[in-house]
Amino acid sequence: MDVVIAACCGIDVHQKSLVACIRVLGAGSHVRKELRSFATTSAALAELAGWLQSRGVTHVALESTGVFWKPVWHALETSVTLLLVNPRDVAQVPGRKTDVSDAEWIAQLLQCGLLRGSFVPPRAIRELRDLTRSRTTLEQERTAVVNRIHKVLEDANVKLGTVATDITGVSGRAILQALIAGESDPVALADLARGRLRKKLASLRDAVTGHVTDHHRFLLRRLMSELQFLEEEIAAFDNRLREVTSPFEDLLALLDTAPGINLRTAENLLAEVGPDMGVFPSAKHLASWAAICPGQYESAGRQPRGTMRKGNRWLRRALTQAALAGTRKHGSYAGAQFRRLAKRRGKQRAIIAVAHSLLVAVYYILRDRVAYQDLGADHFDRLSPAQLTRHYVRRLEQLGHSVRLDAAA
Repeated sequence: MDVVIAACCGIDVHQKSLVACIRVLGAGSHVRKELRSFATTSAALAELAGWLQSRGVTHVALESTGVFWKPVWHALETSVTLLLVNPRDVAQVPGRKTDVSDAEWIAQLLQCGLLRGSFVPPRAIRELRDLTRSRTTLEQERTAVVNRIHKVLEDANVKLGTVATDITGVSGRAILQALIAGESDPVALADLARGRLRKKLASLRDAVTGHVTDHHRFLLRRLMSELQFLEEEIAAFDNRLREVTSPFEDLLALLDTAPGINLRTAENLLAEVGPDMGVFPSAKHLASWAAICPGQYESAGRQPRGTMRKGNRWLRRALTQAALAGTRKHGSYAGAQFRRLAKRRGKQRAIIAVAHSLLVAVYYILRDRVAYQDLGADHFDRLSPAQLTRHYVRRLEQLGHSVRLDAAA
């Protein structure tokens, strides 16, 4: 294999230690190897950086192993060109596997230009990712707590969730707090309803008539306390994100113009793909990196499958949620695309297709700094009106009608 990089290093990273292998191209195309082990403390990583600099290393590759790669990346990102590689791409050849052999193999692949680096955004965007992902985790935990409240109410035969759309709304919380305090009169409980829920007082009285015991009250009390704690944490993350994203207010406002994308989703998308689209040569490259596109597997001229890869799960979650919301917008291209594909490909594939279109739109919004321009629900009709006309004529004839078309004045 041809040597592409004169001096490089491959690192096999673990929690407590790492093994580094330097390969330097010498006279007569002779490659000199040097191996050393380091701890992963800050002092040891500074020593690693000095050792690499003394050997003239210009490129370093390391595997993406959990979060263990991050301290190494932080210590070296200002002094050398770094590549974070997927462990799948550096799978060891059959034989004995050791930390030393792993480091040597990574270094050899790097020197021959056979490694593809993963997308690692700048430190500011990485910190933004930490915030948005932590907030998403808290929101998932909040949803789990609300589901457990539903479970306790069902165990007590209180059907509050069948009448109230949101049991954690103003009316729902007032009724829950009254139940915790020991109130059992259905009339008094139903009278706590506010707003539109007061139109359902008769149904609400029946729904809150149950068998709430001290055991249920204890569980509800602890769950409501946990719910309040999680909501306070989410609010704290929201405040912090407003501070961190203040330099990107214009970009967030542009992303907010796309269907299904609100401010929170825009923050999540910006944290995952970053504001600079220069790292992706095209929208297709972005969709491929995010794995929001069909996979390609061809053998003997045939494509037996097109299974999607496992990509960035945080980005996929944000896109699919936005796609679901976008399809509900009346008169939107997203809704038309979803209905068109769901008939013959199924709803799940249709949602992924809408998410792909949304990601392409995000690419151009961030690259060109422009607002979203919706193509409209009649976009597919305008693409081929003659074909659409033939389709409807054929359907009418199949139903037993004789059709004659006259051009409109």
